[in-house]
Amino acid sequence: MHIERILYDTHMHTPMCLHADGEPEEYAAAAYARGLKGIVITGHFPFPKNWNPLRMNEDQLPAYVARVGRARDAWRNRLDVRLGLECDYWPGLESWIGGQLARIPDLDYVLGSVHPIPRYIERFWTGDVLANQRLYFEHARMAAETGLFDTVAHLDMVKIMTRKNWDQTRLMDAIRQTLDRIAATRMAMEVSTAGLRTGMKELYPSTEILREAKARDIPLVLASDAHKPEHVAFKFEETLDLLQDVGYTHTAVCLNRKRHAVPIALARRSLRATASG
Repeated sequence: MHIERILYDTHMHTPMCLHADGEPEEYAAAAYARGLKGIVITGHFPFPKNWNPLRMNEDQLPAYVARVGRARDAWRNRLDVRLGLECDYWPGLESWIGGQLARIPDLDYVLGSVHPIPRYIERFWTGDVLANQRLYFEHARMAAETGLFDTVAHLDMVKIMTRKNWDQTRLMDAIRQTLDRIAATRMAMEVSTAGLRTGMKELYPSTEILREAKARDIPLVLASDAHKPEHVAFKFEETLDLLQDVGYTHTAVCLNRKRHAVPIALARRSLRATASG
């Protein structure tokens, strides 16, 4: 029986990010084998030169757009390949970020992220780990409120950076405030299976945070944050099952900067059909 492809993986990288392997065409091939309808390539947004050694430079952006375009053309009529970016949020750079994004034509999707990279830690963190963790969530709230992004990425990724001192119960007030403010913006939140590939063995965000998100009707966008083609759609079946258990009936995908609902039951069935041959 033919089952329609309806699901996208909406977060993955290219060698231009300097910490990922595999060309966009290889990610597309992996997605096709998994039964996906499409992928969104989300290379790290280039900040000013020498800002972060694990990002492309500003002058490489046209080459990145062309790279994604070649994959789109190569897979046309088989798999939908879309152009996205993962953009670090940095307080005070909102106007600069907005101006840079406005220069990119045909952009389908923009993830807003907070990464505790060395420059971020130097600028914002103190010796108080709990205060640092709270500030991370405050910056995630601020990112959502800029209106620059379609989705907040890996909301609690700070847990892997501070795992020796991670106690979610101490942070639930800050997390709930963050979710309240994300909900008020009506933007989506990413549920990323990348956390399952780390020592935490837990989604970004955690199940408890997903329950809090459901209580606020925050839409979720499913993603793998793939850094290798074999990461594409990683643990999607189990994650869709969990989202149903939490109470979600749909996930979402953003194309042309507009959000579309994807029924979980149909998405889960399409992956099973492909996985079983």
